[in-house]
Amino acid sequence: MTEKPPLPVLEERPAPRVALLRINRPEARNAINLDVRTALAERMGALAEDPQIACVVITGDEKAFAAGADVKLLAERSSQQVAALELEKLWAPIERFPKPLIAAVEGFALGAGCELAMHADIIVASESASFGLPEVKLGIMPGAGGTQRLVRAVGKFAAMRLLLTGDMFSGARAHELGLASEVTPPGGAVQRALELATQIAALPPLALRAIKQAALQGPEQPLDAALAFERRLFQSLFDTQDQKEGMRAFIEKRKPSFKGN
Repeated sequence: MTEKPPLPVLEERPAPRVALLRINRPEARNAINLDVRTALAERMGALAEDPQIACVVITGDEKAFAAGADVKLLAERSSQQVAALELEKLWAPIERFPKPLIAAVEGFALGAGCELAMHADIIVASESASFGLPEVKLGIMPGAGGTQRLVRAVGKFAAMRLLLTGDMFSGARAHELGLASEVTPPGGAVQRALELATQIAALPPLALRAIKQAALQGPEQPLDAALAFERRLFQSLFDTQDQKEGMRAFIEKRKPSFKGN
């Protein structure tokens, strides 16, 4: 009987309303090939629609979060052939994921792996993790948002130093730059990410979605428009049962019970 190949992405449910996705290509340091991209897109799309899930953690293993894209997939392709892969369609379910997303980074997070981490809302990194966007050393550039997200995360001058050299930097340095939200001792990133995810998942889902929407879409607009956008989202939450429950619980000095409606 032929053994089935291992799944490129594993899913766990380690805590109430929390999903954990693990990239599962340890033999290739979790390099992101088409199978991984497709599996991530499918799982993120499904989790976006799953009412039982309020927060997602994505990780790799202790040696690598994801050590870049699969170079063998791209090495001999022309620009038209790369465009024909339409890789942006596989990134879209992650980019548009409406719920809180946490990246737990141990080991290498390079190239597409670093870009994947930067799609998250929170990055928890081991102090010994290795981040980097080394595409320039291969004669190319980041192509899944790396130039745009890194500049927005750490500012032009720090980002250009890293983008133009392709140098790696540690999880501790990522935290200093403001890329990593928190830094942990080696081996502690996943556990800390799950603690945060559990804390977040206990909060009202509609409010969480609105906060993420305002925080991500607001900076793309002029300040007046962004403030109006925030105000509309704020006002809309007063039509939810969770708002009534949260405020009543506060007044009554009890713990709220949020239902996501």
